[in-house]
Amino acid sequence: MHIPDNFLSTPVWAAFDAISVPAVAMLARRASRDLDESRVPLLGVMGAFVFAAQMINFPVGIGTSGHLVGGALLACTLGPAPAALVMTAIIATQAFVFQDGGVLALGANVFNMAIAGVLAGYLPIQLWGRGDRRKLAVFAGAFLSVMVSATLALSELLISGIAMPRPVIWMSFALFAVSALIEGAITVAVLAAIARLNPSFVRKPGSSSGRALAALGSAALVLGVAGFMIASTAPDGIERLGAQLGLTSKTHFHAPLADYTVGFLESSWMRRATAGLAGLLLIYGVCLVAGRWIGRQRSA
Repeated sequence: MHIPDNFLSTPVWAAFDAISVPAVAMLARRASRDLDESRVPLLGVMGAFVFAAQMINFPVGIGTSGHLVGGALLACTLGPAPAALVMTAIIATQAFVFQDGGVLALGANVFNMAIAGVLAGYLPIQLWGRGDRRKLAVFAGAFLSVMVSATLALSELLISGIAMPRPVIWMSFALFAVSALIEGAITVAVLAAIARLNPSFVRKPGSSSGRALAALGSAALVLGVAGFMIASTAPDGIERLGAQLGLTSKTHFHAPLADYTVGFLESSWMRRATAGLAGLLLIYGVCLVAGRWIGRQRSA
C-alpha cells in the first residue's frame, strides 16, 4: 500500500505533500481536545502493535501479498484524530528509517492511509456501530479503509500519467478487495480479544487498562521480533503493480534500517529481529512524545 518514490509525478507528490502537512496539523489540534495524558501510553502501544502487524504480509493472490493497514483498528481504539496522528508517525518512520514507502511520496501515503483511510474506517462505526451491529460496522470500516486508500493510490498513479490497462486495474482492485476482507476479519478479531480484557474499549475509544496494554505490547513484541518468519515474501499490491508496469523505485535517500534489516549483524534472523525491535521502540517513543505534547496543548 505504500507508494515508493519515482512512482508519482512531481506535481502529484508535491501537491499531496502540501495538502497533508496542514491536514495533519488540523488533526493534531482536534486530538488535543479529545486526548488527556492518562491515555497517552495507549497511543504508543497501539502504534507499536500496528507497526508490527504491518510487517506481516499474508498471501492475497498468486504472487501477491497484503498486510494489515490498521486504520480502522486505530480509529476504534483511539478515536479518529489521534488514530490519524499515530498512523502518520508509523508511515513517516517507515519511510525515513526503513525505506518502506517513498520520502517524496510521504504526503500521498499519509493522505491515503492516515487521513482518508482512518476517517473512512471510522465512518461506519460512527454511523451504525452501536449494539448488535458493531462487529459488522467494524468489519465494514476496515474494508472501506483499505479500499479507499487503494483507490486513492491507483488514482494518483493514473493522474501521474502511468498507463494502466483496464484488466490490470480491475485485477489490482480485486487483490486489494481480498486484502480488505482479511483486514476486516483481523480487525474484528483483535477488537474482540481486547474487549475480553477491557470491555470499555468497545464503549469508549481511548480508554485503556493495564491488562489490555500489557497484552497488546506483548503481541507487538512477538510480531515485531519473530513475525517475519511466517510472513509472505511476495510483493504487495503496489509493488506487484509497479513490476507489471515496469516502474522502479528510485530514491537518493538511504534509510539506516532499509528493508527492515540491521546490516552489520551476521545472522539473518538477528538482522530482522533487531530491526523489528528497534522499530517498535521508535514508534512507541514517537507516539508517546507526540501524545504528551498534544496533552500539554490541551491543558494550555
